[in-house]
Amino acid sequence: MKDLTDEEYDALDEYYTKNPPDVDPWKNKFLGDKSPRTVIVDDFSVRWLMVKAIETQKSTIEIIHEMIQKEIAATH
Repeated sequence: MKDLTDEEYDALDEYYTKNPPDVDPWKNKFLGDKSPRTVIVDDFSVRWLMVKAIETQKSTIEIIHEMIQKEIAATH
């Protein structure tokens, strides 16, 4: 991606100042959307996820995704 000129940066700044993005997570209630979510977990779960991430060389998101996939597969 090419670098933006000062004029392009200024135009983007002005646009987003006048048209801020809608980031209200409650407005995106569909399961198929790709918007990020925040989940609060306890210290034990965080530590377990970090150990698994280091052990498997995967991100915590990948580990959670795999856990959910296994759970779904087990129920069908």
